Amino acid sequence: MHATRKLWTWLAVICALSFAVLGWVGTEIYLTAPPIPKHVVSSKGTVLFSPGQVQRGQEAWLAAGGQQLGSVWGHGSYVAPDWSADWLHREALALREVWAQRDFGAAFDALSLEQQAALNSRLKAEMRTNTYDAATDTITLSPDRAEAVQRVVQHYTALFGADPSLDALREQYAMNAGSLTDPADLNALPAFIFWSAWSAATDRPGETDLSYTSNWPHEPLVANTPTAGAGIWSIASIIFMIAAIAGMIFYHSTHQEEGDPKPPKADPLFDLKPTPSMKATRKYFYVVIGLILAQVGMGVITAHYAVEGQSFFGFPLAQILPFTVSRTIHTQFAVLWIATAWLATGLYIAPAISGHEPKYQKLGVDVLFYALLFIVVGSTAMGWLGTLQHLGNDFSFWIGNQGLEFTSMGRIWQILLFIGLLFWVTLLGRGLMPALKTPSESRGLIAMVFLAALCIGGFYATSLTWGKHTHYSMIEYWRWWLVHLWVEGFFEVFATAVIALLFTRLGLIRASTANSAIILETIVFLFGGILGTLHHLYFTGTPTFVIAIGAMFSALEVVPLAMIGVEAYRNYQRSKAAPWVQAYKWSILCFIAVGFWNVVGAGLLGFSINTPIALYYMQGLNMTAAHGHAALFGVYGMLGIGLLLFCLRGLSNRLAWSDRLLAPMFWSLNIGLGMMVFISLVPAGIYQAWASVTKGMWFARSPEVVHSPFMETMVWLRVPGDIVFSVGVLFLAWFAIRLLMGESRKQPLPLPTGAVKRA
Repeated sequence: MHATRKLWTWLAVICALSFAVLGWVGTEIYLTAPPIPKHVVSSKGTVLFSPGQVQRGQEAWLAAGGQQLGSVWGHGSYVAPDWSADWLHREALALREVWAQRDFGAAFDALSLEQQAALNSRLKAEMRTNTYDAATDTITLSPDRAEAVQRVVQHYTALFGADPSLDALREQYAMNAGSLTDPADLNALPAFIFWSAWSAATDRPGETDLSYTSNWPHEPLVANTPTAGAGIWSIASIIFMIAAIAGMIFYHSTHQEEGDPKPPKADPLFDLKPTPSMKATRKYFYVVIGLILAQVGMGVITAHYAVEGQSFFGFPLAQILPFTVSRTIHTQFAVLWIATAWLATGLYIAPAISGHEPKYQKLGVDVLFYALLFIVVGSTAMGWLGTLQHLGNDFSFWIGNQGLEFTSMGRIWQILLFIGLLFWVTLLGRGLMPALKTPSESRGLIAMVFLAALCIGGFYATSLTWGKHTHYSMIEYWRWWLVHLWVEGFFEVFATAVIALLFTRLGLIRASTANSAIILETIVFLFGGILGTLHHLYFTGTPTFVIAIGAMFSALEVVPLAMIGVEAYRNYQRSKAAPWVQAYKWSILCFIAVGFWNVVGAGLLGFSINTPIALYYMQGLNMTAAHGHAALFGVYGMLGIGLLLFCLRGLSNRLAWSDRLLAPMFWSLNIGLGMMVFISLVPAGIYQAWASVTKGMWFARSPEVVHSPFMETMVWLRVPGDIVFSVGVLFLAWFAIRLLMGESRKQPLPLPTGAVKRA
């Protein structure tokens, strides 16, 4: 008990210090973020952009699809360009042409090498010189650069408008004509994209060859190359990671855990009688399966748009389901179904653990279910409608699609979801409270489950921290609080604690061992995970020390994975501990698959892009997608399915249960995911990384690369993996339907009363 108290103290200290540092970093980002000018003018007085246009352009871009339609500073989707890199390259080319035509009377490509070298040197000096005047809040450009900017403005206005001459390019970008219909939005959009590119190339005040985005994106024309810090901290982080892994292995080798107990002769949960609130969670799991089916369907459509930007095998689907909508649903449903599975698991196990059914608990579970269903359907429908009808920036922000990856639902829906999550924590707390008050060996595990749930509910408040006019650097800062800490942090702690609690209830691990192990694992994970959030923010207009902190602490996120193979093997042994354990075979195998994908998706593929020097060249390319698919579904998705199967086992008539459909479900999902990642996404990502290193980020995201024969072949090579994966999802759906049909044909087995108390 003394050792456990010490671990709890360490956990509290580490969390407090880590969040203090993360909060301090946020204040520094706010103070040093790229300035947003009121005016952008030429030295001759020509007004290029007026007050408020940069902010209005940001709103317009987000309303047009935002991070679902290309990316800014590397965060977003992959078919359309990174607009910052695209603008920067176009402006540099245009400025060179202005000089070449005026000074030499010929195109740049027709000039001699000496003339080209002189213009290239001049270009670097022009693009990197910071002409922002804080006193007047104005960026002043030379007349030549102003002319180049106006040329790029014309391109963007035509592209996001309805100019038919750019129809072919729009199809390559998977965007529809008339993405912006309000003339004010269309005029303001180039201001925001210009500002994002200006921030990426202009030197910070008092610095040389160091832009606000630490020289991202790679653009040789303006000498945007990796900083020395990016290379040095990458090397340091790798050394730090190796040392920490060695320390972890040494610790485990010198602290032998107590062996697993002798398993019970019979299933301890066999006679568990579900309470009314436990039974009420069943519909959650069927909605989870429905969301999986919808997510996979949208994923197939979204992937196909990388080949036919506006059609689905010739059918003009983009007219009613644009790429921005299909990708929004695909990414949003991924988070929603995983979260729903875990929320329902918490509501299911609470009465089983405490032996107490609070008054009106079933009513609360039902109300929460229909409230969540309303939020999912409402936010999806309004986002779709807002995109198709171009209902404006206010509608997009408040009710429709905010245009931010993984956090796209409008603000009203975010507020409602936050209230729903707090209600879920209340229901969970009511169910767990008797167990939390009663001294027992597993009370520490129960406390960890509840604390993680409290963080899940509370930290969703970070989705409410930005407004319509918030600086884009701060939007990214708070968005990654939500995506990284909420999804990748506290949900993982919650799920890990729940799994440990389930194993202790089954008598397969000792509660005392699980208590210490879970707290220690949480310490190790959050020690790297909280400040590791900063690895998403290397190049989003943040101070350079973000690279140092993010690199070192994100490297620590890999450390817990060093021993995961041992834990997976022990779980496999537990699945064979006694004949009755076979009833939970596929749930346990899902947990083992989580370990595999943690190593491959989060560890191997994640760390391959997490160091600053790697991410500098690969941010926003298909290696990110490979990591995202393997980690999000492989880790969190398989966790959700494992918990779903465990809960359905306790909620179903055992005569109606059949494992016959679960074997093809499990293997199809995992094999299909592996095929999708390693046959398609990884080769595509490596090819794009080569393009980024050799010519620049603009080239890696250009139609020349994205729609090259190799890249389109990679898209088609996703089809076999997608088919195998989809078969697995269909087997899961068919299993659930057969379970319902079987129960409707068979009388339920009589279960002893009072089983809840014995649980």
